[in-house]
Amino acid sequence: MNKSINYHLGQCIKELRRQKGLTQVEFSEKCGFYQTYLSRIENGLSNPTINAIEIVANALEMSVYELFEFMQISDTKRKKPGVIHRIGKK
Repeated sequence: MNKSINYHLGQCIKELRRQKGLTQVEFSEKCGFYQTYLSRIENGLSNPTINAIEIVANALEMSVYELFEFMQISDTKRKKPGVIHRIGKK
């Protein structure tokens, strides 16, 4: 079963947050979100708006483009080389 884009985005946000040495509480305060909302984003249980994604990216000191690029690179590492994967429903 394929994981949703929300799940992959959340996993990337979690990884980047941890690389910054921030707890969920610290990062949620930096974003101005409730910790429970950030937890739902990181676990792929929330469908954040593009504005929320921009806030998260800025709190990670990157652009939305860089966040999605990191997500794409992370996703490519999980998939088999030489296979073309398309974004969207299969």
